[in-house]
Amino acid sequence: MSRKSKIVQIKIEDTIFPNKSIGIYEDKKVIFKGGIKGQIVLVKFKKKRKDYIEGKLLEVIENSPLEKNLTKYGEYDLGPCPYGTLLYEDELKLKEEQVLNLFKKENIDGFEFLGVERSPNEFAYRNKMEYTFGDEFKGGPIVLGLHKKGRFYEIVDTDGCDLVDSDFTSIRKTVMNYFRSIDSSFYNKRNHEGFLRHLVIRKALSTGEILVNLVTSSQDSLDKKSFLNELLNLKELKGEVTGVLHTINDGLGDTVKADKIDLLYGRDYIIEEILGLKFNISPFSFFQTNTFGAEKLYSIVREFIGEEKKDIVFDLYSGTGTIAQIISPIAKEVIGIEIVEEAVVKARENMKLNNLENIEFIAEDVFKAVDNLDKKPDLIIIDPPRDGIHPKAIEKIIDFSPNRFVYVSCNPVTLVRDLKVFKERGYKIVRMKMMDMFPRTPHVEAAILMTYCGSEEEQ
Repeated sequence: MSRKSKIVQIKIEDTIFPNKSIGIYEDKKVIFKGGIKGQIVLVKFKKKRKDYIEGKLLEVIENSPLEKNLTKYGEYDLGPCPYGTLLYEDELKLKEEQVLNLFKKENIDGFEFLGVERSPNEFAYRNKMEYTFGDEFKGGPIVLGLHKKGRFYEIVDTDGCDLVDSDFTSIRKTVMNYFRSIDSSFYNKRNHEGFLRHLVIRKALSTGEILVNLVTSSQDSLDKKSFLNELLNLKELKGEVTGVLHTINDGLGDTVKADKIDLLYGRDYIIEEILGLKFNISPFSFFQTNTFGAEKLYSIVREFIGEEKKDIVFDLYSGTGTIAQIISPIAKEVIGIEIVEEAVVKARENMKLNNLENIEFIAEDVFKAVDNLDKKPDLIIIDPPRDGIHPKAIEKIIDFSPNRFVYVSCNPVTLVRDLKVFKERGYKIVRMKMMDMFPRTPHVEAAILMTYCGSEEEQ
């Protein structure tokens, strides 16, 4: 066996954000995705790098002392819950340690760290699930669930998954059993033949409204009346199904997209409420998946901003305009910029829904849009995607020279990269608070308040 394909047993000595483990083999670092500090694991070597070996986690041989929740999660083989075997308090400590290590590595210090805000709901916190049709083994019965950990083709039943409430489970099982009963086919990703592809369920956790979206190919027909009869006669739901959609997707990729959408029942959106504001959420709208966690996150942002009235505020990477609308009452004018046009359309609809008139939403790439802004903001809020701020855009953004920046990040790795640029341009980090939006996963969000070093404003 070559060194490249060698399989070894090693102990995980450390974990780094996001969900990467480090072990030692013959005085050489081995880095791979997954795992928990203290585990004894089998790892297959993939590539030999200059300073380390890149590996693939194959199997956990011995659990970590940190894993104190094995009774419930010991056999849990789903990708979404890599931290399921940890007690929640230990999970939060691990995330805090990993993120602060990123800051330490880049010599970013001297700020007030306000800890990690826990998710209001440790369980059943997700407001959206995207299930896939398939089989657990070749020739087996049709299954509606999630991809098996590390596998592209194998789907496992998610019965017992506690990331969602019982309404998700009831609808998923009803739909799965219905299509089993009529012997319908699932879309085979190898030969691109078959009918059933995905089931997307969205639930407004504050209002209980539920939107069900069945995604299929065009290779068969749906008995709409019979399908609706199954869904609308569910008795045990805590919420209410307010809309049912049938989406046709003949794309070859394994992503949910629409060639055609047919509204089968009700309306094609649900209404969610956050901090007293209403938000219209359609099938393909981006919205934070943890509703009550989002309330906490946006409350942190509002706290960092303060109650003093602002003249002009920029909300960059504004998405569907949630932050812009939340800060609208304390600003004379808010300008939101977002590249996804559908998100901007939804932001404008939500602005009208909430009777707000002091926000302007611009559908354009931030990198280009800032060139056309001739107003000087006293506050800029940045909430970029996982890749962070584009290296060319960040200089343009800083050139506006506001007294304050509030940076909301879903990826601390790119956050610290960007903060180095702000630091070089004369900004200091005043405080940081982390927000755990995704219990049982390695992900965590962070909110940062920065001020210009020359500012005499009291913090």
